[in-house]
Amino acid sequence: MIKAIIFDIDNTLLDFMTMKSNAINAAVDGMIKNGLDMDKKVAVDKIFEIYNSKGYEHQEVLNEFIVSHLGGIDYKMLAAGIVEYKIAKEASLSLYPGVKDTLINLSNFGLKIGVLSDAPSREAWIRLYILKIHKIFDEVVTFNDTGFHKPAKEPFIEITERLDVLPKDCLMVGDWPERDIKGANQLGMKTAYAKYGSTEFVDNSGADYDLDTIHELIEIIKTENNIL
Repeated sequence: MIKAIIFDIDNTLLDFMTMKSNAINAAVDGMIKNGLDMDKKVAVDKIFEIYNSKGYEHQEVLNEFIVSHLGGIDYKMLAAGIVEYKIAKEASLSLYPGVKDTLINLSNFGLKIGVLSDAPSREAWIRLYILKIHKIFDEVVTFNDTGFHKPAKEPFIEITERLDVLPKDCLMVGDWPERDIKGANQLGMKTAYAKYGSTEFVDNSGADYDLDTIHELIEIIKTENNIL
């Protein structure tokens, strides 16, 4: 029986990569208007290269990009990039279709609802708050809470302990098989791969369920818990 359902945030509840792409493009536009002499596509690709190297939560990406291009910081250019990035980021932050209704329905089944994210605590909570879903979750565990990234066992143990449930009674939902699914499987959790949010083709997710939409979780819980 499933007593708790645990969600990743990025590319599971919200369309993180669209948000990130829109924000980076806006930042480059702002920097070009303030003196950046570089083709826009080249600049965007270079910023993504830094993110791919340092991680998508890396906070100094625009600083590093400007230094790599100019050999030092141009604060006017940096300020323009940061401001335009933040404006576009908030404007582009959106849930996948059906997320809020699905979360509410799952909660109405009597399930505990949790979040397990590799994002820093501040960033995770800002996203949940902007999207107005922060009150739905019983517990939220982020990288700052354990100091470990998925698929390490520690984050999964932390969220189950906070929810006061056994791993075998949990369903983990995430878009990254190597982190979300692998980490949950090693503790004996049920798993659901958020195929709808994945940015890469995955031949075998290793999950118990592959989701084309988040709404499919309703029928999965009904089946797992024998709800008519």
